[in-house]
Amino acid sequence: MLELKGLSYQVEDGGAATEILKGIDLTVSDNKFIVITGPNGGGKTTLAKTIMGINQPTGGQILWNGTDITNLTITERAKLGISYGFQQPPRFKGMRIRDMLGLAAGNRNLTRDECCSYLNRVGLCAADYVDRELDASLSGGEVKRIEIASILARPSGLLILDEPEAGIDLWSFAKLTETFRILHAKRESTIIVISHQERIIDLADEIVMVSGGKVVRHGPKEELMAHILADTAGSCNFLQAVTCHTKEG
Repeated sequence: MLELKGLSYQVEDGGAATEILKGIDLTVSDNKFIVITGPNGGGKTTLAKTIMGINQPTGGQILWNGTDITNLTITERAKLGISYGFQQPPRFKGMRIRDMLGLAAGNRNLTRDECCSYLNRVGLCAADYVDRELDASLSGGEVKRIEIASILARPSGLLILDEPEAGIDLWSFAKLTETFRILHAKRESTIIVISHQERIIDLADEIVMVSGGKVVRHGPKEELMAHILADTAGSCNFLQAVTCHTKEG
C-alpha cells in the first residue's frame, strides 16, 4: 500500500518560495491500476517524481507497505521494488539494449529470447533492437518503449509511469495498452500512470485528479468520469482535452 500524508513540495525562485504540491493526502491500495490526470502544470509529474525520490518533499510523509520512505534515496526506494518511467528517458551511449534489460532484471545475463520477449511486449521488433546501443540513433518513441521494456524486466511492486504514450505511434500504443492490461490482470503490482489518454484511463480502477498542486477528486473510474464530464459541461470537456493533448504530443 502507498500512503501520502500531507505531502508538500516547494521550490525557491528569486528568493520567493513557490509551492507546487500542497499537502496531498492519498492512499493507493495494493495491486490497483491508478491513473493520475488533470490540467497541465497541475503538479502531476512533480507528484510522481516525489514518490520516486527524484524530488525531496518539503513536508509530509510517504509510506510504502508501512515503511516510511520519505527520506530514502532513489536507490533505496528501487531496492524496495519501486520503478519509474520518465517522460523523456535518458540515453546511454555505449550500452547495448540487451545490457540495459539485464541490469534492470537484477544484473542478470538475460538470454536473447528473454530480451526479445520484453521488447516484443512494447511493440518493438526485437531482432532489430536487442544488440543496438541506447544512443542518439534511436528516436524518442523508441527510447520510451525500451525504457518501459526495462521496467517490465525488473520485478516491481510499484510501477510509476509518466505519460508512457508520449512519442509512440498508434500501433505500438495499442501493444502498450494491451501490455498494461495483461500486467494488471496478474495483480502482482500497483500501477500508477500519469496520462490524458482515454484508452489508458479506461484501464484504471481509480482516477486521481490533480490540479493546483492538490488532489481535487479521487475515486472509481466510473464515478469520477461522470463528475469530470459534469464539471466541464458547457466548456471544453475532458475528452476534447484528451484529444487536443494527444494531437499536440
